[in-house]
Amino acid sequence: MDDHAHEDQDEDTDGRTTSPMQDFSTGEAGVGFVVLLVGLAVTFGLPLLL
Repeated sequence: MDDHAHEDQDEDTDGRTTSPMQDFSTGEAGVGFVVLLVGLAVTFGLPLLL
């Protein structure tokens, strides 16, 4: 079994962050909600109409 050395968790060597760590504005949350509504309308509304 390989013994992998783990770097310090606080060190950000390649500049990447994960989504939960990023700030987002109210406008971006609103756009996400609109995308959710369109997706639900396509998923459930379209089959009911056909």
